Amino acid sequence: MPPVFQDRLEKYQQRVDAALDRFLPADDPPEHNLAEAIRYSVIGGGKRIRPAMVYAAGEAMGVATDLLDIPASAVEMIHAYSLIHDDLPAMDDDDLRRGRPTVHRAFDEATAILAGDALQALAYEILAKQEHPELDAEHRIAMLSLLTEASGAHGMAGGQAVDLAAVGKALSLEQLEHMHQLKTGALIRASVLLGAMCKADISNEEIDILSNYARCIGLSFQIQDDILDVISDTETLGKPQGSDQAQQKPTFPAILGLENAIERAQEQHRLALKTLEPLDEKADSLRQLSAYIVERRY
Repeated sequence: MPPVFQDRLEKYQQRVDAALDRFLPADDPPEHNLAEAIRYSVIGGGKRIRPAMVYAAGEAMGVATDLLDIPASAVEMIHAYSLIHDDLPAMDDDDLRRGRPTVHRAFDEATAILAGDALQALAYEILAKQEHPELDAEHRIAMLSLLTEASGAHGMAGGQAVDLAAVGKALSLEQLEHMHQLKTGALIRASVLLGAMCKADISNEEIDILSNYARCIGLSFQIQDDILDVISDTETLGKPQGSDQAQQKPTFPAILGLENAIERAQEQHRLALKTLEPLDEKADSLRQLSAYIVERRY
């Protein structure tokens, strides 16, 4: 990763971490430890790639960074909720996430479910209510509509349902890509567009450019995830290496072979760069982010 983008990514991470610390509940009553579980799941590490997409897309459109803190925090909350629920015994039944016990292991299963539920609600709450002079009601409704669709049955939740139903089955490449455009790609597309939609007068052409870009990086992100599950190790990943194969999940290396999967991720990166050609140097962070996605090692 270029040093300039490494610095920028760290700044994005610091910004969203500070915003999340403000927005997340801080104290628990004596009866339960829900806030503790929520903060454990969100504050405890993470690459913050989806918030970085919000910031990079917003900056490409000339949006004030402090405004972008709101959607960046919202998408990270949705992402954290999805990880909590994905790790549950009824789903992927994982014990390790980000190098630490998963939420249902660190606390208990009921608390983990409630922490995910609360994070999803809080994401929508801050989009709807967090004050900012440049965020009007019309934009809030559009952003809420985008994020709810990306999270629901026609997005992430629907993709997870397909994923669970596909365990032990052979999928075609087309079917696998469709599943991940829902499970992974929908929230990535929402992250990019939420940042861009903070621009008051964004054009349909700009939305189309960024939507196509997001589709490419959403696919390359998942392909690289599948590749790392094969070539990396548990300590580096912070989660069990080889879990996809152990759970008999269809993956891009399984269908294409490892070398062809690597090439397909690179192909999506090249397509992402091509879609950004109409945009000026303000979109360089988006270009560098696409490169980071296919070059990352965890």
